[in-house]
Amino acid sequence: MVTMRAEPGQAGVVGQLLFDFNTEFGSPTPGADEFAARFSRLLAREDVLVLLAGGTTAPTGLALLTLRPTPYSDGPLAQLEELYVRPGLRDRGIGTELLLDAVERVRARGCEEMHLTVDEVDGDTRRFYERHGFTNIQPGEDYRMLFYVREF
Repeated sequence: MVTMRAEPGQAGVVGQLLFDFNTEFGSPTPGADEFAARFSRLLAREDVLVLLAGGTTAPTGLALLTLRPTPYSDGPLAQLEELYVRPGLRDRGIGTELLLDAVERVRARGCEEMHLTVDEVDGDTRRFYERHGFTNIQPGEDYRMLFYVREF
């Protein structure tokens, strides 16, 4: 499998993937066209990184990251905003490939940490990130989003 960085010309594909992700899980969402318009600007930025798995015309998944300055290290802090693999293609290593590529790319940019959040009740996703070195630093008591961090 191959992952590649999305360019502004793939804004429509990226917007559709993010729309599909949100609708699959019943999350409120802008439309795919609205996402595409935003991604046409965002994908040109150095502090936004979108990785596509399986090619740029019909990708099988995406990783969306943002980077921001932080006073706690010399490099930026990476936030994994979304990691999505199309239904029916899961459990084939696509998510792992996207995540590992994302980690390598942000480390190459000088990031010392990557943050992400996971629904507390989503045990499979929590185990996925824990298997890849992320640690939950916010133990939950009620249903809420858990904050995970990976330091490197």
